[in-house]
Amino acid sequence: MHCFVLYDIQDDKKRIKLADACLDYGLDRVQYSAFRGQLTATLRNELTARLRRIVGKAPANVQVIGICDKDWQERVEIANPGLNLTPPTQQPTELDDD
Repeated sequence: MHCFVLYDIQDDKKRIKLADACLDYGLDRVQYSAFRGQLTATLRNELTARLRRIVGKAPANVQVIGICDKDWQERVEIANPGLNLTPPTQQPTELDDD
């Protein structure tokens, strides 16, 4: 079954771990916090459990969405080459002591 994983989480470490988990399961990044790919029901359940453990009690919204083949075939995708989907690194901000 085709699958989307979408998430919004403030904790940088947890967000990186969520992305790494999606990549570990062979999902492709389609946006900074969105992945897609094919997973069996068993693998989808395993990934969902892993994501729950990563999030713990942190404020977050994680959605794992399964899509049947018929609906997947009817999707519309507009994509142009050249989009860099590597998330920017967090740059520390400098605070003035004034």
